[in-house]
Amino acid sequence: MTNVVPVTHALFDMDGLLLDTEIIYTRVTQKIVSRFGKTFDWSLKSNMLGRKAIDSARYLVAELNLPITAEEYIEERNGMLRIEFGNTDALPGAERLIRHLHHHNIPIAVATSSNRDLYEIKSSGHQSWFSLFNTVVAGDDPEVKEGKPAPDIFNAAAQRIGATPSATLVFEDAPSGLAAGVAAKMRVVAVPDSNMDKTRYAQADLVLDSLVDFDPSRYGLPEMTK
Repeated sequence: MTNVVPVTHALFDMDGLLLDTEIIYTRVTQKIVSRFGKTFDWSLKSNMLGRKAIDSARYLVAELNLPITAEEYIEERNGMLRIEFGNTDALPGAERLIRHLHHHNIPIAVATSSNRDLYEIKSSGHQSWFSLFNTVVAGDDPEVKEGKPAPDIFNAAAQRIGATPSATLVFEDAPSGLAAGVAAKMRVVAVPDSNMDKTRYAQADLVLDSLVDFDPSRYGLPEMTK
């Protein structure tokens, strides 16, 4: 084990970490911006990952100089997303890790920038293991005054499951989520998209290609059974 304080609690982002939703976000956003002759690529997406919807929307509208407001973009986007999010796939290793931690009575929580209604749609096909989380804090929760990279969402989730920051491990895929976890004084395991610039994860305690590669015993957690 590489850290003095063993981990007792864990917090998980959802999009791009537990569920393969980012490809849907990309496809929907490209459909919208293409109407204005624009392209949505990773130079933009990498700066939007993990943030509250309104923050990402304002960034996108400004960067592409779109002739619509951030609110109009969100309204159109969410209508399209609600149709597509009903059939999302779990990312490799996600379900196994959640079931493992739950089996060993490790308190776990979801801390997602998604609003609660979209969270419900995305997770609807995976309730057998999403129901194992002790709590879920969404981006529109009243206690989340500022979105990632502010620490609000992780602070709220930790408080609800009785977690001490120094003994809490955050799992994230986005640079903004990594920054939020660090700001909350927690250790962060980063699982970036293969398209991301790995130099943006220098503050992570550990960087993995997939949750399949996570070794719980590194943090004093029960070993994963084969």
